[in-house]
Amino acid sequence: MPKLAANLSMLFTELPFLDRFAAAARAGFRAVEFLFPYDHPAAEVAARLKDNGLQLVLHNLPAGDWAAGERGIACHPGRVEEFQAGVRRAVEYARVLGTPRINCLAGILPAGVSADQARATLVANLRHAAQALEAEGIPLLLEPINSFDIPGFLVNRTAQALSILDEVGSDNLFLQYDIYHAQRMEGELGQTLRSQFARIGHVQLADNPGRNEPGTGEINYRYLFALLDELGYAGHVGCEYKPRQAGPGGTEAGLGWVAAHGLALS
Repeated sequence: MPKLAANLSMLFTELPFLDRFAAAARAGFRAVEFLFPYDHPAAEVAARLKDNGLQLVLHNLPAGDWAAGERGIACHPGRVEEFQAGVRRAVEYARVLGTPRINCLAGILPAGVSADQARATLVANLRHAAQALEAEGIPLLLEPINSFDIPGFLVNRTAQALSILDEVGSDNLFLQYDIYHAQRMEGELGQTLRSQFARIGHVQLADNPGRNEPGTGEINYRYLFALLDELGYAGHVGCEYKPRQAGPGGTEAGLGWVAAHGLALS
């Protein structure tokens, strides 16, 4: 039975970030992930994890000015020093939070930069980050993101991401397989999980269309959960979806999908 982690950047969003930890625990989650912890002192985030008996499974490297629409800077040739500083900051937080894996968002192709130049920058940055995180015992992930939700995102297909992993050539770099993004760009979900299982370091979910909870769209999650069990997936599946019922209590109201798919939160 796959283990589930609440993505606190997407769930319980009617609450301030630090209050979402308690809400996740009350709902029955025993693990969480989120995009970024950097707006809060690491010690305070660690205290919320400890106080609520929660395990952290993932967060991302700093990704530029998120509020201004940036979605990663790893492919920006003019911001390599900023990227490397972000790796150092992520390591500092990981040491306090006990982060077991960290994801890198490649970013949107910068204006005036060729795709080849952006890819070369990304490869060099990933090589640097993978080496720095390996020294801490932390695997690095690269996530393809669909170009419908984020137009211009540099890495948007599984095969493209895997070719970048090959070019980087690090044993400490893996694929973050977000089922929702993969369905929007390419489908072939079960076959990809099966054929690339050894290279997948983390799995996330949402249904399509709508990016809501499983059972609201076209993806056969019962099949995929059974496949993950068959493959021996021992990690968590991050619940990175938008509750279909918006507003206070929407996350809890939508959690019936868990039991409906033969799963449990704890």
